[in-house]
Amino acid sequence: MKVAKFGGTSLADAGQIMKVLEIAKADADRRIIVVSAPGKRSKEDIKVTDLLISCAQAMLKSGKADEELGRVVARFADIQKELGLSVHLLAEIEKDLRERLAGDRTHAALFTDSIKAAGEDYSARFVAAAFTAKGLKAEYVSPRDAGMLLSDEPGNAQVLDEAYPKLAKLRDRQGVMIFPGFFGYTKKGKVVTFPRGGSDITGAILAAAVKADVYENFTDVDSVYAVDPRIIPEAKAIELLTYREMRELSYAGFGVFHDEAVVPAVKAGVPICIKNTNRESAHGTMIVPERPYTAGGVVGISSSDGFCTLFLSKYLMNREIGFGRRLLQILEEEGLSYEHAPSGIDNTSVILRNDQLTDAKEKHVVGRIQKELNADDIEVERGLALIMVVGEGMRYTVGLAAKATHAFAEGGVNIEMMNQGSSEISMMFGVKEVDRKRAVKALYGAFFG
Repeated sequence: MKVAKFGGTSLADAGQIMKVLEIAKADADRRIIVVSAPGKRSKEDIKVTDLLISCAQAMLKSGKADEELGRVVARFADIQKELGLSVHLLAEIEKDLRERLAGDRTHAALFTDSIKAAGEDYSARFVAAAFTAKGLKAEYVSPRDAGMLLSDEPGNAQVLDEAYPKLAKLRDRQGVMIFPGFFGYTKKGKVVTFPRGGSDITGAILAAAVKADVYENFTDVDSVYAVDPRIIPEAKAIELLTYREMRELSYAGFGVFHDEAVVPAVKAGVPICIKNTNRESAHGTMIVPERPYTAGGVVGISSSDGFCTLFLSKYLMNREIGFGRRLLQILEEEGLSYEHAPSGIDNTSVILRNDQLTDAKEKHVVGRIQKELNADDIEVERGLALIMVVGEGMRYTVGLAAKATHAFAEGGVNIEMMNQGSSEISMMFGVKEVDRKRAVKALYGAFFG
C-alpha cells in the first residue's frame, strides 16, 4: 500500500489534476491520495490558500469579504468547467465557504484556520469527483470522520497519538481514498491546521498509520538537489538521503519537503520518495533510515533567511547556576521558540525566527532579561541567514570546518556565528542575509566542485 501526496502545483488546474489521475491509475497500490489546495498556475497567479487568508483577514477587519470570496469561487469554477464537473459541486463549495465566513470570529486564529483549511477540503472533493467521472472508484475522506485528531494549537497543530489507531482503519477500505491535507480536528471538534506546507505532514501521518510500503511525495521537481537550483541551476541531484539528512536540509530552506513531515515516517520506518508529477518516470529521491556513505561526504547545502540573534553578556555567567534555564524560561513564557543557542563563558546567543520577535515583543523580552537576569549587555541583531552543510559522511571527518571557513574567506563572506550539531552530520553557519547566496555558491564550489 502506498500513500501519495500531491502539492499545490500538481493540482493548480484541470490539466494537472488529470496527471494526478493517471499517476493513481498507473499503480493500484496508490490507495490514499493526499491533496493540497490548488497552487499557482503561473508566476503571477495567487495560491488558493493565500486567497483564503485574504478572506479571513477581510472578515476579521471589516466583517465583509464578498470580493475575496468571489476570487476563491472563481478559481474553483475554472477547475469545475475544465473538468466538466457538476455545477452543484461548485454551489456546495460556495455555500460552505459562506458558512465558514459567517462563523464565530471571537478567536481569530481558530477562525483563520477554519477558512485556510477550506482550500484542501474543496480540492479533495474536486479530485474525488474527477476520479469518479473518469471511471476510477474513489471517495473523498473527511479528516473528522477518519480520526485526524490534532492538538489545540491553531496554525501550529501536532497530531495526537490516539489518532493513529483511528487512521489505521483506512487500510481496510476499498478503492482510492482522497484525503485533504494540512488540517484536522481538535477533540472539541474545532478545525486546526499544521504549519504552512503541512500537507506533507498529513501524508506522513497517514503513511505511518496504515504502515505504508512507501510514502510518495509528488511535487514539481524531479528530485531533491544538493543545493537550491535557483541559486545554482546546475546543482547535483540527490538519489538517496537518510531521514536525518532530509530533516536537517528541510529545516534550513529545502522547500521540497516539510521538515516536520519526516518525524512520523521515521517513527514508523516508512521510506519517503520525492517525485515529479510532470515526470512520473523520473527516478526521484529516496529518503531512508540508513544509506552507504564515504567519510567526509557532504550530501547537501541548504539556506534560509528570516532569523535574528538575541545576544547577551554577563561577567561570570558560567558560574551562575540556572542562568540558561531562566533565560529559556523567559522565552517560553513569552511564547517564543528558539532555533539554536551557542554560548561562551560570559555570553550566549539565542537564534530566533524574525517573525516571532516583533518590535513590541523585543522591547518587552529585553526588558525582562535585563530585570530578571541582570545582564551586562543585550543586543538584538536582525537580518541573519542560516546555512546548513549536511551529510552522514561528515561524522568524525577532520578538516571539514576548515574547508567551509576557507570557502567563506575566498568568497568574501563574514561568518557571524557557527555551530556543529551533536549528531555531527551537520554544520550550521550564520551570515548576513545579503551574503546568503554568495555564501552558498562558495560552499557548493568547495564541496561539489
